Amino acid sequence: MAAPPASPARIKPVPAAIPAPAARTPGRGGRRDRRGRGMRGPLAPAGVPLSRSRARLFDDLVLDTVEQLEQRCGDQLDRVQFAVEDVPPLTMLGRDPLEPVPLGGWSPRHGETPAQVVVYRRPIEARANGVEELAELVHDVVIEEVAELLGLDPQVLDPGYGWHEGDAND
Repeated sequence: MAAPPASPARIKPVPAAIPAPAARTPGRGGRRDRRGRGMRGPLAPAGVPLSRSRARLFDDLVLDTVEQLEQRCGDQLDRVQFAVEDVPPLTMLGRDPLEPVPLGGWSPRHGETPAQVVVYRRPIEARANGVEELAELVHDVVIEEVAELLGLDPQVLDPGYGWHEGDAND
């Protein structure tokens, strides 16, 4: 015996106006969550300091110091590379918890490989209170590492090394 035909009350109509999931409305690019909310655009225009990340700001501070050094002693820095890393490698960290975390490091020239000065972003940021102090600390670390690499006193590279406006009252 054949099954009885389905009654019209049990069949639900399928709406024909549902767009396919891949279809997007023109002019509404970007990624949204399922409720249509989410980032609608950048929070600040590209030229505003708010749009720069902490890493980008740190890189700019290192570049500023390197440019100052190149003006003072350009020939000595011709074969020196400068790099920024987030944290020092585990091999540089000692087993003693009282040993300080390095803020920078350098390696001498080997054959065709140029000398390298590395500045570690996260330990320096952890020690600085504000952008001004961060700029001073980055400047001092770069000067110290380059001076050690070249076998010079930091005062020779930068006569103002180690002296900052807040130090006069100390």
